[in-house]
Amino acid sequence: MTFPAMPAAVLRFFAASQERDATAWASAFAADGAFHDPVGQPPIVGRDAIRDFIASVLPRFQPFLGLTPVEAHTVGASVAVSWRGAAVSLSGAPVNWSGINVYELDGDGLIREARAYFDQRIFQAQLG
Repeated sequence: MTFPAMPAAVLRFFAASQERDATAWASAFAADGAFHDPVGQPPIVGRDAIRDFIASVLPRFQPFLGLTPVEAHTVGASVAVSWRGAAVSLSGAPVNWSGINVYELDGDGLIREARAYFDQRIFQAQLG
């Protein structure tokens, strides 16, 4: 599957998720960027904190297959992307979920703020 056209930082966000590279994933964010994962939870603020958060999540899966963008809509410095996520839990169970992320980019084209909209209950239920 090919990715839809998106600004470079948003493309890097999704590609790094599939590569399971926490550092590359976090590099899509501005140094003081914020990640609401999911919306309703306190935001993770700062590139280093975002990298540490991602690095703490990846080992919970074997493997984490990543997030695949389905559609992207860009208006100025705002980007909305529908996506699907896939992973395998440590117990071997498939984990599939989907959502929509809304990104606000800064003047350098990096992610200033990302808001992930997905049903965390469905995601958690698959983990057992």
